[in-house]
Amino acid sequence: MPSRPPEVDVAVIGGGPAGLAAAAAAAEEGASVRLIERSEDLGGILNQCIHDGFGLHAFGEALSGPEFAHRYIARVLAAGVEVETDTMVAQFDRSREIVLTTRGTRQAMSARAVVLAMGCRERTPGMILMPGQRPAGVYTAGVAQWLVNEANLLVGRTAVILGSGDVGLIMARRLTWEGARVLAVLEKLPYHSGLARNVQQCLVDHGIPLYLSHTVSRIDGADRVERVAVAQVDEAGCPIPESEFTLACDTLLCSIGLIPENELSRQAGIALDPITGGARVNEQLMTSAPGVFACGNVLHIHDVADWAAAEGERAGRNAARYAAGEPIGSESPVAVRAGKGIRYVLPQLIPCSSDGLDLSLRVDRPARGVRIAVRADSRTVHDVSRTRVHPAEMVRIALPRLTLSPGVSIEVSLQ
Repeated sequence: MPSRPPEVDVAVIGGGPAGLAAAAAAAEEGASVRLIERSEDLGGILNQCIHDGFGLHAFGEALSGPEFAHRYIARVLAAGVEVETDTMVAQFDRSREIVLTTRGTRQAMSARAVVLAMGCRERTPGMILMPGQRPAGVYTAGVAQWLVNEANLLVGRTAVILGSGDVGLIMARRLTWEGARVLAVLEKLPYHSGLARNVQQCLVDHGIPLYLSHTVSRIDGADRVERVAVAQVDEAGCPIPESEFTLACDTLLCSIGLIPENELSRQAGIALDPITGGARVNEQLMTSAPGVFACGNVLHIHDVADWAAAEGERAGRNAARYAAGEPIGSESPVAVRAGKGIRYVLPQLIPCSSDGLDLSLRVDRPARGVRIAVRADSRTVHDVSRTRVHPAEMVRIALPRLTLSPGVSIEVSLQ
């Protein structure tokens, strides 16, 4: 695309919790901001999350998803952000040139800084090569949530849920409230994949059994799901044939993971992390493309929307600073890697000298009574204790003031 004079200081792509927070924060810093959302309404996934539990960190009270979104939408509008809904980003490159499509028309624009906040998508049954037929009645949990909460349609009367991610757990409760019978939630791992509070409130409180180390080994049905075969899995995750039993049902919901929506990032040649599926970022949440920032579920999957919004605030403020010509990031950043017991750490790059910064990480297994250590070569520069850690729950660590030598090796590990 030919270079164009910047039309706005900051363009934010995505109007979910991270994008809304980023747009508001950038505008409050004095930047001109355009917020681009492909749906007809702002709010993203929040609009179909009618349960409460949002806002506990951001506002100190329990809100539903739409209520949480409304707080940020009001802030976006009050800050004077230019909002474009029902608009897709068709092209995007490292020079921050953007092509938009809206109701059959195309327009080009450019920005001094861009915040990527496109969110994530669900992993589908086909992606895990689920065996059996493909009759009606098989849904991803998020699609089922939209059908029940926004389209007012009951997806089935007797359901089995594969995967114990948070959306699957919440839908187990939601279907029960709508009069459906949820026979079981199946989890291939030896531990649940959602927040502990959701396991308690959505399953235990409603008498719904959770089968750990189990999976769907086959789907049976002609026009509609009639039953699923369930089997225990071995240590390699393979079904054990002699353990198989069947559950008669008309619906199967799959809550089998989320994937950051990074097609635009790939289009722009932005470096991605193979573990998170999102961009590699520095302490300012800037990607390998100067002036392009990433936040929320497009960067890494969050278990709490409040943290996605908080990350959006950081990205928006830093994007506004970049657009104003302020220096962003360190010239000689230090790489941070995940060590023993840690699945990933963000940011992946930190400065040699800082007045303090936050790390976000996930462990690779549940554990109790652990110490998380940040080591520079062989020296521990910071550590924290946790009574319990779980892969489903993101851990946030506030690092104190640090001064490191260029080229030092930084590792975060469980001790």
